[in-house]
Amino acid sequence: MDSLHLSKRLATVAKYVPDDARMADIGSDHAYLPANLALNQRIDFAIAGEVAKGPFQNAQAEISGHQLTKQIEARLADGLAAIELSDRIDTITIAGMGGTLISDILEQGKSKLSNISRLVLEPNVGSEIVRTWLVDNYFEITAEEILSEDNHVYEIIVAEPVDLKAIYSDQEILFGPFLLKEKSAAFNEKWQSQINHLNEAIKQMEQASKVPSEKIEEFKREISLIEEGL
Repeated sequence: MDSLHLSKRLATVAKYVPDDARMADIGSDHAYLPANLALNQRIDFAIAGEVAKGPFQNAQAEISGHQLTKQIEARLADGLAAIELSDRIDTITIAGMGGTLISDILEQGKSKLSNISRLVLEPNVGSEIVRTWLVDNYFEITAEEILSEDNHVYEIIVAEPVDLKAIYSDQEILFGPFLLKEKSAAFNEKWQSQINHLNEAIKQMEQASKVPSEKIEEFKREISLIEEGL
């Protein structure tokens, strides 16, 4: 993969970045996503934010290698600290992290979200944590996609700010309101595998010398919630 050939996962994230966006890609991984969008004349300006020196230098090299230094700026900073209000950023992408980390980044950088019109988030685990954060912070989910690549299932969540708190059921938070309606092959694959994983965990717990019955009940409740959704 490089800036000219994005993975299926990043290409799906790219699809949801609005044309002419001023974007910040947090945890930019070689700046492949903003570089691809800039090369395809899709964005106006981008920040590639990295918290560690190595990835930051990789992003710098990718940007200068494609002569994109006027359009994309790599910044070494923690989360949304990479964004200055003077950048007039309107779109934030965060891809390839756990749901807890994505939520923490958004929570700690709340002051940078006032002018944001779209978030495109791709948690590799814990999507429900991201959805809960979005609801609590007055974002509505406007699109979702689930895809399978290299034996991993990825979810993309697109959200936009709203004045009235969006209301979702527990099932919609767990599965995703759009994904639950669509029930694609990747969706069924992900949740079937989660059921198998929970059943396996229950089996092991039942063989323990001190059986953790509360935990077993919790897992059984999760299984029945998933089966209901499927």
